[in-house]
Amino acid sequence: MADARKRIWVTRASPGAEATAARLTALGLQPVVAPLLQVRPIADARLDLTDVCAIAFTSANGVRAFAERAPERGFKVFAVGAATAEAARKARFSTVLSTDGDVAALARALASRRRELTGVILHPGAAEPAGDLAGELEAQGLAVRAVALYETVEAPLPEGFVEALPGFAAALLHSPKAARVLKDLLKAHPTPSLKVFGLSKAVIRPLQRTELAERAAAPEPNEPALLALLQRRLAASDAA
Repeated sequence: MADARKRIWVTRASPGAEATAARLTALGLQPVVAPLLQVRPIADARLDLTDVCAIAFTSANGVRAFAERAPERGFKVFAVGAATAEAARKARFSTVLSTDGDVAALARALASRRRELTGVILHPGAAEPAGDLAGELEAQGLAVRAVALYETVEAPLPEGFVEALPGFAAALLHSPKAARVLKDLLKAHPTPSLKVFGLSKAVIRPLQRTELAERAAAPEPNEPALLALLQRRLAASDAA
């Protein structure tokens, strides 16, 4: 029988959800993958590579969306976080530079290399991005072309899943949009015993007024920090 103290709801979209689940399993936890969102390509998106000197990715989904549409791999890539950088390397981009933190940190990293960025920085991403990288780059005086290549839409949950939520130790959130979907779900189906941990303060913010046993944000916007937070809070609950 599953130990409710170890059951963790992985809410992120595939294929990232499966990577998160593998990390949770390695920690001795019991992940249950049930995405709140699913990724869908934008069929009529126009990808213009004119004068592009570099590509800025803020998610592995952005990398995959670009790689599925364009064969070019010679551009220098700038990525937020290790996971996004690894996705770019797997997509066979030869030059990949990454930075920890958020889109503001990425914008500062790009600005520090402005002398070598003599064209347009392409930013392929979501229709509703979690952060405003284009605005951050423009504020740094850099030329940027943002293009939405995919969108995230609400995903149906398995039958009976909502009723089983009291049997979970916690849920993990990776985006503000997923948090908004969860907020609406919990408004219709209150689960005050649920603990929710988010990738950042921005991710967890939509749930400020939702009745929960606990809500907290990772100290750094990356999954290792999120999982470390989860482990600390679960350990504290066990000790109590």
